[in-house]
Amino acid sequence: MTGLRLAAVLLAVFAASFALAQGDPRRSGYREMGPALQKMQDDDAANPAMLFVQAGAAAWAEKAAAGKSCADCHGDATASMKGVAARYPAFSAEAGKPIDLEGRINLCRTTHQQAEALAPESDGLLALSAYVALQSRGQPIAPPDDARLSNLRAEGAELYKRRQGQLNLSCANCHDDHAGRKLAGATIPQGHPTGYPIYRLEWQALGSLKRRLRNCVIGMRAEPWSYDAADYLALESFLMQRAKGMAMDAPGVRP
Repeated sequence: MTGLRLAAVLLAVFAASFALAQGDPRRSGYREMGPALQKMQDDDAANPAMLFVQAGAAAWAEKAAAGKSCADCHGDATASMKGVAARYPAFSAEAGKPIDLEGRINLCRTTHQQAEALAPESDGLLALSAYVALQSRGQPIAPPDDARLSNLRAEGAELYKRRQGQLNLSCANCHDDHAGRKLAGATIPQGHPTGYPIYRLEWQALGSLKRRLRNCVIGMRAEPWSYDAADYLALESFLMQRAKGMAMDAPGVRP
């Protein structure tokens, strides 16, 4: 692990410890894991998500159809992208609507690079998302103070509490009411989106927050939403607001 990466990890640990000392009851999924998995996430040489980060770094410098790369516009990602992932979803003037980080990446591709949008959960989109998210490691989640996001967050809050599926469960039933308890031997987390995209050992792959939310919907035995459904954006907006001030630890590792 490089000195900068180690410093970022220590900053994240310090931020979590400080929050706990101040009486903040919130706990990230990282803190609910055992020491072995925490060590895997902390060590960039052992964290399997870093393979996607390396691919994302290469894609950052790769020129697309218009002869432009991400780096041509944004320069060194370690400087220009610092804290960016911690501020999404955000309202895009170009799109005229709120978008998530993946939407921002694809908007840059289609409007500035004249390239095709990357498919949801594709290796290319996950790699760029992971590379950008890494630059926010240790940074506090900072949702935009933008009134144009208020309705979206309210929709997300309603979705979070809405019971659905054959099991008649809501997100809040697990992640608020039973957080910290065990389900099939695993600790139920509070559901804070600090580490996305994450490498889940269950998936043996990197995945977005959308994929995790989709898994939860299926777990409720409800009809899963398509990846372009607005429900995901609403829930992510609410969850990021709910996690405001918590330290980013992306790309994370989870069971």
